[in-house]
Amino acid sequence: MILLRRLLGDVLRRQRQRQGRTLREVSSSARVSLGYLSEVERGQKEASSELLSAICDALDVRMSELMREVSDELSLAELAESAASSEPVPSPVRPMLNSVSVTSVAGVSTERVTIKAPAEAVDVVAA
Repeated sequence: MILLRRLLGDVLRRQRQRQGRTLREVSSSARVSLGYLSEVERGQKEASSELLSAICDALDVRMSELMREVSDELSLAELAESAASSEPVPSPVRPMLNSVSVTSVAGVSTERVTIKAPAEAVDVVAA
């Protein structure tokens, strides 16, 4: 089962770590307790929209960018889950996640996902 709160926490943690900031710095700036922010990052607590807004402001990240990254992570997790599913799906239809690479062009990160079907390989680009 894919938990949205876990994906959201992972993305928040990566955003914070990319900036080289500590939990203490971000929690202070967002006016959120250190423990609660830690639980959100670990996917143990659901974050309200107000809390997400405060954290995004503290990280100087647009909420739409955060949600886009979470959405991309969710898409990848769904692909991986469906590929590993025990439900029999005709092999030409069931894709298998082959590789993921993240690149940055002019400060905008893009993800390239290669989905390998039995007959051919298809490149999908998520911006």
